[in-house]
Amino acid sequence: MKLTILVDNSTYIDRYFLAEPALSILIEEGGQRVLFDCGYSDVFLKNAAKMGIDLLHLDHLVFSHGHADHTWGVEPLMRAFSEAAIEQRPHKRPVVTAHPDAFETRVVPGLGEIGALVSAEKLAEHFPVTLTAGPVQLTERLWFLGEVPRENDFEAQRPIGTLHGAPDMMLDDTALAWAGDEGLVVITGCSHAGICNIVAHAKKVCGEDRVLDIVGGLHLLSPTQAQLTGTLDYIKGLNLAALHACHCTDFPSRKALSTVAPQEEVGVGLVLAYDV
Repeated sequence: MKLTILVDNSTYIDRYFLAEPALSILIEEGGQRVLFDCGYSDVFLKNAAKMGIDLLHLDHLVFSHGHADHTWGVEPLMRAFSEAAIEQRPHKRPVVTAHPDAFETRVVPGLGEIGALVSAEKLAEHFPVTLTAGPVQLTERLWFLGEVPRENDFEAQRPIGTLHGAPDMMLDDTALAWAGDEGLVVITGCSHAGICNIVAHAKKVCGEDRVLDIVGGLHLLSPTQAQLTGTLDYIKGLNLAALHACHCTDFPSRKALSTVAPQEEVGVGLVLAYDV
């Protein structure tokens, strides 16, 4: 599997890409191309073009959850495909996979809309759409995990805004898991469900207890002491070969994580390759 960071909060020094507080990752696995999240704007398209990556030929488009920094970039992607069709340029429309709540209206009082701006119905006019709360096998080794059970008492305790007028616990938050011969690589968007809950669910879905790497946002932004301690204990027990925490993981949390796992630098332009 090959993984390329198209959007993150940071870029590498001497790699002249664009960054924004958002996330988008291209995954190439088993002869298929999977775009995981679209960031906040068209930055992922600009970075991909500069990297020589053609996003007009994708097999899957997967959303980790419905927040603005992961979904708002889908509008420029829709335009890119529409323009390709008008101009009769080659393109392959991806199948969209997401939780049923991913494109619902989400509001934070005083801030307004923080959810997807495109409805599932409108998106389906551009791409085939599969909305499911269950796991989906995207390729031979890559899984969309579906709705993540909230099994511990230190994660996913605080809502963000409202969904359908009720506190939004972000039940749509999910992740991907790649099952290699030496263990799992878990690829997360924001981990609102809790990274420990996500990894535990990935192990069950994939039937694999070993975890090689975690890549993505862990939503450790001024976490409570209980959440940080519980997360550190769980991550330490995984014996990871590497940890690529980024996006919504603050510096104090990454510093703490570096004491229990090999925390690696992440930024736009990072390419990771994993052997089968």
